[in-house]
Amino acid sequence: MSYEEHKWFIEHTSPGTAHMFGVTSFLRSFRTDYQQVEIADTELYGRILILDGKIQSSEFDEYMYHEALVHPAMLMCPAPRCVLVIGGGEGATLREVFRHPMVEKLVMVDLDQKVVEQCRELLGSWHQGSFDDKRLELVYADARDYLENIDDRFDVIISDVPEPVEVGPATKLFTRQYFEMLKERLTETGLVALQAGDYGKPFIEAHSAIYNTIKQVMPFARSYRSFIPSFNTEWGFVVAAPYKLDLPTTFMFDTLIAERNLTLNYFDGITAKGMFSIPKDIRNIIDNETRIIDDDNLFTTY
Repeated sequence: MSYEEHKWFIEHTSPGTAHMFGVTSFLRSFRTDYQQVEIADTELYGRILILDGKIQSSEFDEYMYHEALVHPAMLMCPAPRCVLVIGGGEGATLREVFRHPMVEKLVMVDLDQKVVEQCRELLGSWHQGSFDDKRLELVYADARDYLENIDDRFDVIISDVPEPVEVGPATKLFTRQYFEMLKERLTETGLVALQAGDYGKPFIEAHSAIYNTIKQVMPFARSYRSFIPSFNTEWGFVVAAPYKLDLPTTFMFDTLIAERNLTLNYFDGITAKGMFSIPKDIRNIIDNETRIIDDDNLFTTY
């Protein structure tokens, strides 16, 4: 297909930058009560999910994002039997959690039922039937309302919600108060994992603020990253726990993967070593961050 024959989706990453995708077909375009949604097929990245003008994941590389998000925390937890996923509408986060054989129950809380229903219909290669797993309890609710009204505790909590953009529904899911709620809902050996924004300069300020905020709540917190081609940048994540913890070595990650008989395409001990090895200039930025995101002092990115 020539350049002239393409339809183009342009993701504006800042007022002065953009990322273009050659679209072969727009499958869905609609607005829910919470956000604008597009699902499209592209020539290079396959099918893509777009929320409020931002690429959430692509068929080509979603496994990189979801394995990076899920497996460090799941492997660092000695017995992840009960897991909470907040967001994760594509179902790929569920898919990766269910790879761990000791998982007995997974609760997924998502605000936007319409998005989940469309993902369930059109993104089968993402969820691979995970929505039909009998261990899944699917709840459509505001995450903070849900957390305030339960007594359950979880071995791992994975927060996979969109960036805190001004127009988005997830702004209060990156605050100190939210992280305190997550802490209260963890078991004694529980961990939290979250997607935490763009890791590339000059757009890392959201990640550094998120990371500094969760450090105020969790004694153990580690920032890490993975390059996601469809995002055209390194993407940031955080794994945290309400107790002191040592990051596993390369050998320990590989041993845990083997013990759980996991077949992964992206994540292993060597990958983990790279993800947690942060360049000096980025370390300086996140280590010197002073902002704390609060319910009364929200942070939004472009």
